[in-house]
Amino acid sequence: MTTSLVLLRRSFLGKAALGLAATQLTSIVPAFAQSASTGSTRRLEPLKSIEAGSLRIGYYEAGPADGAPVILLHGWPYDIHMFVDVAPQLAAAGFRVIVPYLRGYGTTCFLSADTPRNGQQSAVAVDIIALMDALKIPSATVAGCDWGARTACIMAALWPERVKALVSVSGYLIGSQEAGKAPLPPQAELQWWYQYYFATERGRAGYEKNRHDFAKLIWQLASPKWNFDAATFERSAVAFENPDHVAITVHNYRWRLGLADGEAKYQALENRLAQAPVIGVPTITLEGDANGAPHPEPSAYAKKFSGRYAHRLVSGGIGHNLPQEAPEAFAKAVIDVARG
Repeated sequence: MTTSLVLLRRSFLGKAALGLAATQLTSIVPAFAQSASTGSTRRLEPLKSIEAGSLRIGYYEAGPADGAPVILLHGWPYDIHMFVDVAPQLAAAGFRVIVPYLRGYGTTCFLSADTPRNGQQSAVAVDIIALMDALKIPSATVAGCDWGARTACIMAALWPERVKALVSVSGYLIGSQEAGKAPLPPQAELQWWYQYYFATERGRAGYEKNRHDFAKLIWQLASPKWNFDAATFERSAVAFENPDHVAITVHNYRWRLGLADGEAKYQALENRLAQAPVIGVPTITLEGDANGAPHPEPSAYAKKFSGRYAHRLVSGGIGHNLPQEAPEAFAKAVIDVARG
């Protein structure tokens, strides 16, 4: 899971000067039913793969080949089945839907054993730009949750010509190592317990040994009202068996705290991201009314979006995994922002 520590700090300290503006932009979207995938073994398949940058990326594709492209990006500890009920809706609406496994998940693998298993934010975004290049997609609507939302935000900020429109769960999630140094109030710090766990060698070894139960616990804490069953979880848990999953996850959280170095080739991008650039593409941000994961208040990030913008609160006990818990609301946001 991911969020900007700077925005969290502002949120917890009550610095909500943007509150009125955010209220004017916010609408409440009821989620009438949870994901139909609960209790189902339906999978996003068949999978495709393509060499893109330093990776061979595994991905699912649906919809007409000449449809307007939509790229859906999952988070941690989830996988492409975060969009198991979103992708069919978008395909039926005429979009070309691409759902890739991020580095360290599922069938995505590195082309070289010598490539650093780097989880820093800009590296993941570069992966998706490389995927678009490989698939000859000049621009796309990009939508995501958690790590996927952060990646989508970075793409929109750094390469706006490649991002037609954006959907981001929990809003503006671009961070920096400097922002990661800012202490939070104790209650907020408690929510980041796993980040500090991963900072230790015991944490790395513990995640390696218990990644299945660890991920399940995160699902439960992040979505306390989502009654997912064993089949739903196990379908995604397979993706965490990727041989690079633990290394990527641990490096991501250590990098955020300044405890691990990134790669020099990404430093120029990180320098730009550290300035918290405003995003100008059309955007809809979403939040579940029962999100148990750390997340900033919408008022803290409303002015980070300078283009056409709206925020939607999805009601009905919807937690952190909003696309899977409320697929209709997520799909509608993508369709609305893509078609303007």
